[in-house]
Amino acid sequence: MNERLRLIAVNAIIAALYAALTLVIAPLAYGQVQFRFSEILVFLAFFNYKYIPGLILGCFIANLGSPMIAYDLVFGTLATAIAVILISLSGRMKKQIPGLIASVLAGTVPNALIVGLELTLAFGDPFPVNALYVGIGEAAVLVLGAVIFYGISKIPSVRRILNGSFLYGSVQPS
Repeated sequence: MNERLRLIAVNAIIAALYAALTLVIAPLAYGQVQFRFSEILVFLAFFNYKYIPGLILGCFIANLGSPMIAYDLVFGTLATAIAVILISLSGRMKKQIPGLIASVLAGTVPNALIVGLELTLAFGDPFPVNALYVGIGEAAVLVLGAVIFYGISKIPSVRRILNGSFLYGSVQPS
């Protein structure tokens, strides 16, 4: 299989995984206070920007199951798109720990602001309250994700997968 087909397949798997993880815990994944554990996957963009399309598509698909579908398809997907692009840029930092910390902020701020605005438009609740609640939930999930990805990235074979080296041909056994 060539590189382009592998990349399409990998992004399809990422999208399916993101959507499935969101839909399985739907009551926690939508609303003012949300813990969307699928957001942990945004750290894939920290290691390789080529995973961004799968993350955005996965968010879009997951938002099809939202009780606020019209709002979430636009605002939620936009928030994730901005977040994964910023997280990808954080992945370029020379040191991994500061990059992961920057990624937590890069994922939390757009989601808090954009989804907070979405909730204000949908329900009329005060924006600062919505942004705060969304930000707290997002930050909690992303801190957990940063810890998990930091740990698993120390395993050489996992690091090669995260970096996408398998996209360019067969991965050599360690």
